[in-house]
Amino acid sequence: MSAASGLRSEDQFLCSICLDVFTDPVTIPCGHNFCKHCITQQWDMNVPSQCPMCKEVFHIKPELRVNTFISEMVAQFRQEAQQEASSSSSEQQVSKPGEVPCDVCTGTKLKALKSCLVCLTSYCETHLEPHLTNSRLKRHQLMDPVDNLEDRMCRKHDKPLELFCKTDQTCVCILCSVLDHKTHEFVPVKEEYEGKKAELGKTEAEIQQMIQERRLKIQDIKDSVRISKDAADREKAEGVQVFTDLKESVDRGLNELIEEMEEKQKSTEKQAEGFITELEQEIWELKKRSSEVEQLSLSEDHLHLLQNFTSLKAAPPTKDWTEVRVRPPSYEGTVVKAVVQLEETLSQDMKKLFAEAELKRVQQYAVDVTLDPDTAHPHLILSDDGKQVNDGDVRKKLPDNPQRFDHCTNVLGKQSFSSGRFYFEVQVKGKTAWTLGVARESINRKGNITLTPKDGYWTIILRNRNEYEACADSPVRLSLKSQPENVGVFVDYEEGLVSFYDVDAAALIFSFTGFSFTEKLYPFFCPYPNDGGKNSAPLIICPVNQTA
Repeated sequence: MSAASGLRSEDQFLCSICLDVFTDPVTIPCGHNFCKHCITQQWDMNVPSQCPMCKEVFHIKPELRVNTFISEMVAQFRQEAQQEASSSSSEQQVSKPGEVPCDVCTGTKLKALKSCLVCLTSYCETHLEPHLTNSRLKRHQLMDPVDNLEDRMCRKHDKPLELFCKTDQTCVCILCSVLDHKTHEFVPVKEEYEGKKAELGKTEAEIQQMIQERRLKIQDIKDSVRISKDAADREKAEGVQVFTDLKESVDRGLNELIEEMEEKQKSTEKQAEGFITELEQEIWELKKRSSEVEQLSLSEDHLHLLQNFTSLKAAPPTKDWTEVRVRPPSYEGTVVKAVVQLEETLSQDMKKLFAEAELKRVQQYAVDVTLDPDTAHPHLILSDDGKQVNDGDVRKKLPDNPQRFDHCTNVLGKQSFSSGRFYFEVQVKGKTAWTLGVARESINRKGNITLTPKDGYWTIILRNRNEYEACADSPVRLSLKSQPENVGVFVDYEEGLVSFYDVDAAALIFSFTGFSFTEKLYPFFCPYPNDGGKNSAPLIICPVNQTA
């Protein structure tokens, strides 16, 4: 408790047994004062009666009467101390739910600052004061406030649980270590606490690591679902486009078939209408003559009949209709022919669509490729960004390192690949000669080079403006419908596949298949000599834009 203004020292009002302010104080014959309940309980447990302070023995238990003077002083002290506590309580925090309240406060419970393991009591700032000032109370063990202080005492010996039995993995008191666990291994509770706390810290770190791993796995799964959905949406859109195009081809073929049959029918009807018109005209002429003949035959005038007979006897000019026929056009085979034509059209469309789909598929594996100046032949000029190369006709003074080509105007990419799939595109527009592909790491880079798979090269080549060739172990001449301006190079390392595409035409140029790669593969470029400016255009590594 905090001392009230004008009060004597608090030590004068503390019972040395309960260490609290006197309750019903009594004075025993030796002159020492105690709470009546405390000294009575002490003497009931210990015979003969003895003063706890001076150890004087009373063979006859003294009769205990409340010391009215001390009792009044204690009452005054309590009243003034309570007033002081009330005035200061507004400055202290009132105990909230979940917080440890002061066990001494009456009425409004203030928040406890410390708990005493000896007194088994929690104290607010005011009631903690004796433990901070009284020499005897200073020896008590204080700790941060906790509930259930009795659980921190040995139920058997009523002593603080100060030791940890490592053998039985339990907290014990001093007497337990001597009586019940005397052969066991002990450490102070604080030491075991530090060890367990460190262990818990490690466990917490492991748990957090596991949580983080699972969060990452959740994100990975979500990303996989998103990627799957994006792929499905793309495929659905492509599927809709493909089937729409096919449907349009079918509708166009059907419309052409109907139009052809209708044209034939119209031609037949027009011919028939012409014949009918001509026949009707002749009928009209014949009817007119028939009327004239009839009139002449009814004439009674002999001279008139004879004079006009000759002109009426001659038949008017008419057409011989014996062989004239309206022959209906033959529709036999028209549908079959139209279906065959549609099949050819669809086949071409499907090939084009499949080629576009295949190109889109490999373009998904696009990688960023730059040229490696340490491998470039001294004639070659590389752009600062490492994306363009052409022949400069002048041999630069460069270190002749093992990686550099010294005879053929070749250069490799900086990036190497030893697994998976990769794709890159190169602009070859305006060139009359070039070579593109991939090469394994151990290729010969000095002197004359043979560009074949057995020598570590998988390439295609353009010579003399329009002569294309796949550089297989036995060269393969390539017949292309158009000259590529952008060439795509795709590699599937595990499948042993190297494919080349005409990007603009979405057409496969050539594929090397069935190989077993065991080394790193590097992109390979050869812009060929300048040829007096005819082949001065550079090879340009382009960003990959998926075909529409």
